[in-house]
Amino acid sequence: MSEVSQKKSRRSMLMVIGAFVLPIVLAKLALTQNWLDYGVTNKGTLVENELTLQKLGLEQTALQETWLVIYSLPKHCDTHCEQTLLSVNNSYIALGRERPRVKRVALSPDTLSPQQTERLTDNSWTIIATPSLLTNYLPQPQVLVVDPLGNVILSHKPPVDDDAQAMFGKEILADMKKLLKYSRIG
Repeated sequence: MSEVSQKKSRRSMLMVIGAFVLPIVLAKLALTQNWLDYGVTNKGTLVENELTLQKLGLEQTALQETWLVIYSLPKHCDTHCEQTLLSVNNSYIALGRERPRVKRVALSPDTLSPQQTERLTDNSWTIIATPSLLTNYLPQPQVLVVDPLGNVILSHKPPVDDDAQAMFGKEILADMKKLLKYSRIG
């Protein structure tokens, strides 16, 4: 065999080996260097520790067998809090035909003003006094998504900027639509 043909066969062999090895090396680098998004499609934060309505101190019988969107209100419900309530309410309305499967619950640490209470009851919110156990698990106001079995699945932190309220509502809506679409319960 001539020297030129040996170089060609070596080059061909290296190209064949490279065609198989290079994708494996690139895939390993992509995984170890976090180059790829791992397919997370939920907008809220997935609750990793087992958290249930019972652990939060909420009576499950009144809230049973439906999906829940629970907003734990801050001590004083100011305009920012009311904007968050409005965003959650608009997300609920946007659910369309899936609305009967979902209840909205407001957990209030203090008594609300008569206007706030009237606005919430007119929009069919369930208002519950904040249980004492709740502060152990949720030190800050949050919007929780709870499945019909009483398990807290997702949490959403209300935005501090009023301009982000519309996006906040859209994130809750996207999560709820996805959960209701794939759920066989509730």
